[in-house]
Amino acid sequence: MSSWSIVSGTMSQDRETTQKPIGIIDIGSNSVRLVVYTAQTRIPIPLHNEKEICALGKGLEKTGCLNSDGVKMAFDALTRFVKIANSLNVERLDVLATAAVRDAIDGKDFAKAVEKRCGVRVQILTGKQEARRSALGVLCGAPDAEGVVADLGGGSLELVHIAKGDLTEHTTLPLGLLRLAEAAEDDRVKAVAIINKALEKHKWVTGRAKDQSLFAVGGAWRALARVCIAQMNYPLHVLDNFALDRQQALSLFDVIARQGPRSLENIKGVSKSRLVNLPMAAAVLERLIEITKPKNLVFSIYGMREGQFFKALPENLRKQDPLIGLAEDMAVKAGRSPQVGHDTFEWMSALFPDETPKQRRLRLAACILRDAWWMEHPDYRGEQAFLRMLRLPFLGLGHEDRAGLALAMFYRYGGEASEPVVKQAHALLEESRIFRVQTIGMALRLAYVLAPGGSAILNKRAKLSIQSKVLVLTLAEGEPMFSAGSYPRRLQRLAAHLGLDHRIDWK
Repeated sequence: MSSWSIVSGTMSQDRETTQKPIGIIDIGSNSVRLVVYTAQTRIPIPLHNEKEICALGKGLEKTGCLNSDGVKMAFDALTRFVKIANSLNVERLDVLATAAVRDAIDGKDFAKAVEKRCGVRVQILTGKQEARRSALGVLCGAPDAEGVVADLGGGSLELVHIAKGDLTEHTTLPLGLLRLAEAAEDDRVKAVAIINKALEKHKWVTGRAKDQSLFAVGGAWRALARVCIAQMNYPLHVLDNFALDRQQALSLFDVIARQGPRSLENIKGVSKSRLVNLPMAAAVLERLIEITKPKNLVFSIYGMREGQFFKALPENLRKQDPLIGLAEDMAVKAGRSPQVGHDTFEWMSALFPDETPKQRRLRLAACILRDAWWMEHPDYRGEQAFLRMLRLPFLGLGHEDRAGLALAMFYRYGGEASEPVVKQAHALLEESRIFRVQTIGMALRLAYVLAPGGSAILNKRAKLSIQSKVLVLTLAEGEPMFSAGSYPRRLQRLAAHLGLDHRIDWK
């Protein structure tokens, strides 16, 4: 599963994909949600995303049955969602039911009624199936993820250990927020006791994320992440792969626990319904951090639905690098060939002799995206490219890597480090990292003027090298492309940035 390659790309038959959208309906304990993804590509990009709070699992602990009011709401929501999916001409529509329907006495009857009323098949997931899809969701966006995936819903908590792309131990616990709040009577001390008792039966969890990550999945924890971002005055308001080290997370949760709802309700993006459950959600996550002992806490926007999407992909698509696949898709949609980016990547590699595999991957993504914003107004290309990459909700990168890629795009279009728009990205990176992405951006600018319409000229008739502290551009004698143009000036700027002299050789 983790054997993807950064050089697999558009040029192979692997990228022949189904172009019709794919729909997934998630019948959860608290909400019923429809997500329609644009197509069967490596990255699940939402075309439509809508939910209805039905609280099917409300009262389940006491009655053993689904909430009757919630059932009525769910029928209405599901009727609407199926209609929307059909109107979007989906290739397939997967309807999945989780903990509340799975555990309720009348859960199977409810599923059959949905099937009859809506004309769809409802799959009631087992705890193992739900846990597996949550883990696959994390791996969909981050194939090299290692640690424990924790998915908190309204009816259950799924825990899965992932290592080298494989799912090892897993556990499903009745610690969903609706159940836990009812069982603990909204008392935090009682809730912690219930959490401890449940986890005592699953010793594999203890210390399982040591030197690895704890991946927090689910809407309640995404709301908690928003609160953390606000408390920290963090420069980037993007939830995807927002990370905190262990002690930082515990300290923040302690501060949040001592604040009243009024002080939190003005935080952008956090609904009042989420605020009610925030203390309980924080209690569960805090206890998990203390037990699993992770190096850091990572909030993932990918979960069970993305896992279902990923599970349905052909094997060849699952093996693709999600970042490179996304970059190639963006280039194609901009009317540019990803092959130009791959060739540009090889052309400038002499400037980066000692880079790590991770650095190579990010540089390749930047090269593939070289001309993706050519249709923007020239005065705003750098800013538009920067903001798009910085804020893209499903990029699947840690925030430092996201900021680095955004800055590389900014400098590709001639942006200056002093411009206010890039301050939030600069704040996330060390000076050496900023220097590197500036180098990439300047090299991309030089590559573009040497070969704006294609890539063949770059590696066949223009060679870039460093010789005895001199940046050398070797060009083919008599090539009409080089009879004029701004490449001498851009070569000089790149050399000055690197602290090198420069020259142009003709051969």
